[in-house]
Amino acid sequence: MKKLLLLFFTFCFLVSIGQDQDPKAKLILDDLSKNTKTFKTILAEVAFTMYNKEKKAIEKPQVWKIQVKGQKFRLEIPGTSIVCDGVTLWNYNKDAKEVTIKTFDPLNDEQNPSKIFTMYETGYKYTYDTEKKVGLVNCSVINLFPAIKPEKKKFHTVKLSIDKIKKQMIQLIMLMKDGGTQVYDIKSLKTNSDLADKLFVFDTKGLKPDQINDERD
Repeated sequence: MKKLLLLFFTFCFLVSIGQDQDPKAKLILDDLSKNTKTFKTILAEVAFTMYNKEKKAIEKPQVWKIQVKGQKFRLEIPGTSIVCDGVTLWNYNKDAKEVTIKTFDPLNDEQNPSKIFTMYETGYKYTYDTEKKVGLVNCSVINLFPAIKPEKKKFHTVKLSIDKIKKQMIQLIMLMKDGGTQVYDIKSLKTNSDLADKLFVFDTKGLKPDQINDERD
């Protein structure tokens, strides 16, 4: 699971966007970016599925629940909670009942799951692909290709499906170099809700000292 999260968050890292890109794709991504920047808070459910090179699901789909408020976020996935108040990052292993505490680095995008909503802005070349339906939603599909050290990535292409009407991300598909596929379906997206700050603080009360791994300086 740690490797999976690392791969996912590494995919969402931030650098400056290039200018020598497909103009049609850029217009679509610019609209997506403009819309996303109006979101003060985000509540989302993402269904994650991994497929092998034979296109067979490796495991049952996982449902990830993401809450975002500025630099604060909370990610709930099977077996793990990741909570951040913008200063401190808590990673709680539900099965082991152990929490690891770190100082949050806003420049380290591997730590922040909310980058899924803005990753297209940074570090990728892109081209317009096609139009398709994802469920009942008419989408534009943009292909993304890593532009920074692509040889170190485990994927070679990302297919981003964008709702043509709402200008919102609907689906993200990663094509892996080993022939596998990772699919992230955004099942629900609610924005600008009133999220209390206490949602982004992990309560260590009830845990024993040997269940708390504090790695802060």
